[in-house]
Amino acid sequence: MLLFVSLLSTWLSGAERPNILWITAEDMSPALGCYGDSYASTPNIDKLSKESIRYTHAFATNPVCSPSRSCLITGVYATTLGTQHLRADFPIPDFIKAWPSFLRVAGYYTTNNVKTDYNTGSAKRLIEESWNVNSDQAHWRNRKGQDLKKPFFCVFNDMTSHQSRTMVWPYEKFQKEVQSQLPAKRIHSPVKAPVPPYYPDTPIVRKTIARFYDCVSVMDQNTGKLLRQLEEDGLAEDTIVFFYSDHGSGLPRHKRLTLDSGLRVPLLIRFPEKYKHLAPAKAGSTTDRLVSFVDFPPTVLSLLNLPIPNYMQGRPFLGSKKTTPRTHIYAARDRVDEAYDLTRAVRDHRYLYVRNYLPHISYNQPSFYSDLGEIRGEITNLERNKKLKPAQLLYAGPTRPREALYDTLKDPYNQNNLILSKESTHQKARKLLSMKLLSWMKETRDQGFYPEEYVWEKSAQHNASPYELARDNHITNSSPIKAADLVGHPDANLDDLLGLLGKDDPLQQYWALLALGGTNLCESCYDDLRYTMGDEHPNYIRTEAAKLLAENDQPEGLALLRKTLGHNDPDTVLRAARALELIGLKARPAITDMHIARDQWKADKSGGSIPMFIWFSLEKALARLGENVENAGL
Repeated sequence: MLLFVSLLSTWLSGAERPNILWITAEDMSPALGCYGDSYASTPNIDKLSKESIRYTHAFATNPVCSPSRSCLITGVYATTLGTQHLRADFPIPDFIKAWPSFLRVAGYYTTNNVKTDYNTGSAKRLIEESWNVNSDQAHWRNRKGQDLKKPFFCVFNDMTSHQSRTMVWPYEKFQKEVQSQLPAKRIHSPVKAPVPPYYPDTPIVRKTIARFYDCVSVMDQNTGKLLRQLEEDGLAEDTIVFFYSDHGSGLPRHKRLTLDSGLRVPLLIRFPEKYKHLAPAKAGSTTDRLVSFVDFPPTVLSLLNLPIPNYMQGRPFLGSKKTTPRTHIYAARDRVDEAYDLTRAVRDHRYLYVRNYLPHISYNQPSFYSDLGEIRGEITNLERNKKLKPAQLLYAGPTRPREALYDTLKDPYNQNNLILSKESTHQKARKLLSMKLLSWMKETRDQGFYPEEYVWEKSAQHNASPYELARDNHITNSSPIKAADLVGHPDANLDDLLGLLGKDDPLQQYWALLALGGTNLCESCYDDLRYTMGDEHPNYIRTEAAKLLAENDQPEGLALLRKTLGHNDPDTVLRAARALELIGLKARPAITDMHIARDQWKADKSGGSIPMFIWFSLEKALARLGENVENAGL
């Protein structure tokens, strides 16, 4: 580390240093005029695009904010750090720094306004080492004294296009706090809203799409204000500007899914005249270079000719250390709030390959926060009443494909799954991309294949972070990845899955139980599940076995789920709460237990997000059972 700091002191050989401004929009696919969206009204960003390099193939590493932001602040994949769930409290090693700290050491004034959401128990350290100022007042204009002589790195996170504004808030609140900022001529008409084929064309859907675009327009106004402030302060010619969003739009089938709608983001980078030698092309041009969020930190360090730490996993696409273009980007989705999931994806310029490890669970699985949105209820109710078209059931139906391959040039909405295509080109793409994805998961030590409770146990046992556990081989992902491959596998044999329950390996047992969740169980299976519910097994194994038994009307299963609600470990309780929610009406005998647990965890003040996700799940479960819940909701 001392050598690294010494190298920082020699950077740029005394050359004039650019300011760096990052403008980050929330929850937004490239819904901008400059990206060809004719319904969008974004004059400020469109003007910025004419002055910038526009990236057409920029992608988030995760389709939700917290895991993406843990990658953006470290330059390390969330799946490597153990921060892939939303939200997580696992620590990261002290030697992995928040990269803005390197700019501070090099003499930069750094600010963040204001969202951090770094998704780790080490967040306080990352914030303290990153920012001179981290607040809703943070701004280059607030520099004083010697800081006025420093170049700045300033981040502005605009919440206007966040899911809360675009679909969750009551419509009246959206009108008062967001839409009211627009002149009447810029308010979007629902009648003209572009309805993609994966949505039903209803008034509620159209109103929500129009609402989203109104949020984008207000965000555009805010961006214009920041850029004008640069001009007013005489700093535009000294500042490299990045504009991007943190993942796809906060609408159903966008955010949370590892499809282009959830991962592809806008990226504009403006180089002033004095730094145009650092630009890859002329202002106003486009590039189809593949870039990923994991590339952003090393790219800024490379632009400033600063050393790049060896632990960073990205490829700088600008500056003195620019690498050859990457050929593939990778992405991951794991638990979001109370909704367990595991999806991985890899994409080249043309094909997107998606691997769903829980294919028996709908993309549209219940989610307390998202379900507050009127559009989610509309889609769910239409599916329940069998009023959706086949194209819409790909998202809202009860299952999803185990594997999917999309030709993104011919199929930009990712609707036509080519996985069974006999065309040699498609077969070749599937083989190559599936191999690339498997290699990436192993090489980056993907943490997503371990139950969170297992990782916490190992972390305490070895006094180590998930990153260190994997690096030092205290856990290895080869076994669980192989076991996870059985879920939904056409050749998976019921007897073989049941046989894994007898193994002395909780990871194989865990994935065998998840695989059994997608099968039709026989009477003789229940004894194997009862064995797996024994006290000698970890709680996450017992709970998954109990869920299967409860689904199949075996009373022992429901009894254990009810008992587990009284456990003192929040991760253990969350798994039981979610199981009760998903078994639906069969959870009725547990109503009293659910009320007690919901009240307990809603009153919990210990910190962390898991208690909130527990009552999220239990309130949904109780509502489905027709229960009155006092003080319900956020």
